[in-house]
Amino acid sequence: MVVKFANENPTWGYDRIQGALANVGYHTSDTTVGNILKQHGIEPAPDRKRHTTWSTLIKAHWDVLAAIDFTTVEVWTNGGLVTFYLLFVMELKTRRVHFVGSTTHPHEAWMKQAAREITAFDDGFLNGKRYLLMDRDTKFCESFRSFLANEGITPVRLPAKSPNLNAHQEMFFGSLKWECLDRLFFFGEGSLRNAIREFLAHYHAERNHQGLDNTIINPEAEISNDSDEVQCRERLGGMLRYYHRKAA
Repeated sequence: MVVKFANENPTWGYDRIQGALANVGYHTSDTTVGNILKQHGIEPAPDRKRHTTWSTLIKAHWDVLAAIDFTTVEVWTNGGLVTFYLLFVMELKTRRVHFVGSTTHPHEAWMKQAAREITAFDDGFLNGKRYLLMDRDTKFCESFRSFLANEGITPVRLPAKSPNLNAHQEMFFGSLKWECLDRLFFFGEGSLRNAIREFLAHYHAERNHQGLDNTIINPEAEISNDSDEVQCRERLGGMLRYYHRKAA
């Protein structure tokens, strides 16, 4: 219990831990607390609190935190096979995802327009957010970051080669590719956008998410189990399926 309290509360000193232990029926001295922590290699509070874990930092800003990143896909066009860059932004707390757009050339002007769209006053996806996680890809240029900052959103640039620090969006990209993009051939940008639209509809309203206690992000009205017929809703030719009871 001493170790648990120390790990979960990095600002607590020996006396504070001693008091918390007494609250749950464990009576010991602060010296004993210190000895136990030393045996487990745990630093005193002044040193522990300098090393806030990434997960603790994320949780502290959970309600106002989003993440943004690119993934790519190959598309057949009149000019041959072309790489398209797909930009997505995620609200981390809810796992809601917004498809910002696709382009073959994510240059500075395109990125600034993307920033305008996601911060739009009336319906911008980042409304109410204060921090936006992003990697150090040069596509997230200085003018893009400055535009966000002027709208009250702080760009948080992650260390190089650290995809684990944006794990939720990386998992989304894995699902997008495994369940959709890697299973299709795209002939033109229109077919690509249609596939993304269908996948996102499935992702938000039909797909269970383990990170959300295996629930659906935007579930439909619950149907009573008294309904006998189980129906299947198919998207993208049956690649994406959702089973539900028929409404009365």
